[in-house]
Amino acid sequence: MLESYKKKVVEIAKKASSIGLCLDGSGNFSMRDPETGYIAITPSKIARDELSYRDIVIVDIDAQIIERKSDVLPTSEILVHLEAYKTRPDVHAVAHTHSAFATSFAIAGKEIPGVVYEALAYGGKVPLAKYAIPGTVELSKTIIEPLKNADACLMEKHGVLAVDKDIDVALTKAIYVEEVAQMYYRSLMISKALNDAQAPQAISDEDFSVWQYPTQVKAVEA
Repeated sequence: MLESYKKKVVEIAKKASSIGLCLDGSGNFSMRDPETGYIAITPSKIARDELSYRDIVIVDIDAQIIERKSDVLPTSEILVHLEAYKTRPDVHAVAHTHSAFATSFAIAGKEIPGVVYEALAYGGKVPLAKYAIPGTVELSKTIIEPLKNADACLMEKHGVLAVDKDIDVALTKAIYVEEVAQMYYRSLMISKALNDAQAPQAISDEDFSVWQYPTQVKAVEA
């Protein structure tokens, strides 16, 4: 069942690990089939280099296991994934990562402002979902409001959540979150080194809203 979805989830999970967004067994990923509503989701406690498509679990929106081909359970953050799908009917992929710089802001309880235009990839800023114990219903509820306004959020003291219709794009958004977090952190350090009391300013919502690809650009014919 949903074999192509399982294989794609494995591919994305391994890619996230290989590029440093998640340590070996951390983070979790899922895809939702728009026809059945079933969700292919990574399991708990399996190292990425050992992960097979047979380990991906199929569940429904109520967290009932529909199919599993190995002796595994879905990720302990399954409720977060399901709440993301319930909150955003347009979403069919969820990526939860533990990338170092972005998670550092999550630990500090600070959102990441949109300081560069790459932040448009996920909504302009990365809001903060307030702390709750991992694996709980309470944690899953914290992401509702942030995801109404952005395609990525920080889970306080936890990590990053990114969503999209496409799992490749969801992962790309998580990558952008980490990239912007790194740039923002370094700009804060530069400001501190220069004894500048003012933090780097975010790009305004107005400027974000009017930006578009330059219409003057034309393809050059060979």
